[in-house]
Amino acid sequence: MARSREFLYRELPPWLNTVLVFGTLATVVYFEIKRPLRKMRQDKLIRNGRNVFMSLTTAATISLTEKPVTAPLSRAVEKYGFGLLKHRRLPVWADVLLSVVLLDYTLYIWHYLTHKVPFLWRFHLAHHVDLDLDASTALRFHAGEMLLSVPWRATQVVVLGISPFSLALWQTLTLMEIMFHHSNVRLPFDLEKRLCRLIVTPRMHGIHHSIVRAETDSNWSTIFSWPDYVHGTILLNVPQDKITIGVTSYQNPKELTVGKILKLPFKVDRPSWRTPQGEELQRQDVPAPATSLAPDGVQAEMMPSTKRGQ
Repeated sequence: MARSREFLYRELPPWLNTVLVFGTLATVVYFEIKRPLRKMRQDKLIRNGRNVFMSLTTAATISLTEKPVTAPLSRAVEKYGFGLLKHRRLPVWADVLLSVVLLDYTLYIWHYLTHKVPFLWRFHLAHHVDLDLDASTALRFHAGEMLLSVPWRATQVVVLGISPFSLALWQTLTLMEIMFHHSNVRLPFDLEKRLCRLIVTPRMHGIHHSIVRAETDSNWSTIFSWPDYVHGTILLNVPQDKITIGVTSYQNPKELTVGKILKLPFKVDRPSWRTPQGEELQRQDVPAPATSLAPDGVQAEMMPSTKRGQ
C-alpha cells in the first residue's frame, strides 16, 4: 500500500503529456478544417497569430507563478495528509478519481466567479471578445487572469488534498478538454446529443460564447457537464448557426488587437452586454426544451430587451 501511494508523488511523464496535448490539438485542428461547425468571421492568419501570442503569455505566467506555488503544496499535502481527501486513506484510484472530479467542480465555481465578479470579469473579458471560436480560443487568456487564479488554485490543492499526480493529470485533461469544447468541430448531432450529458462539447460551449448574455451565463463546466445540470445552468437549445460569437459591445475587430486586448482590464469603459443603442439582446422563439441540444437550422429570433447589462 505504501509503495502504491508513492505513485501519487509523481507527475505525468513529459513525453506522455506532450503526446496527449499536441495529439488532441492536431486532431481538433484537422477536424476543424474537415468538418467546421461555425463560419469564421476573421482573417485566420492574423487571428491565430494574436491567439498564439496570448497563449504564450498565458503559459509563461502559469509557469512562473502557478507552478512554483502548487507543486510544493501538492507534495506537502501528500506527505502530511492535508485536505478533504486525506481524511480517509482512500485507495489510489479513488483518490485520483475524486481529485479530478472535485478540481473540475471547483473550477466551475471559479469560472462562474470570473463572470459575476466585475473585477475578475475585466480580465476574463479578453477570452470572450474573440469574434470566432476554435481551439486557439481555448488557450487565449489574459495573463492577469492567470495570475489572479493562483490563490484559487492553491486553495483547491490544500483544501481538497490534491496529490502531485492528480493535479498534473487534471491539468492535462483540462487542457485537452478545453481545446475540444472550444473547437469549431461539427460532431455528428446524435453523438454530441449523448456526449454532452457527460462532458462539455463544442455546441454546448459555443452557446457560452454567445453575444446574448443569458446564453453566456450558462454552460460554465469545463470537463464534466454535470455541474451545469446540478446547478440548473445548462442551456442546450440554441442552434449554432444562430449564435454570434463574442461580447455584445466588442464586435469591432479594430478594437481587438493584441495591445488593446491586453489593456482591456484597465480601461473597460462600457457595459459589456449592451448594444451601442443601449439595449441588451435576448433570443426569442427557441422551440426546444432548454436541456435538449438543438440541431442547426432551427429558427431562433434575436430581439433587444431593456434589461440592464454588466
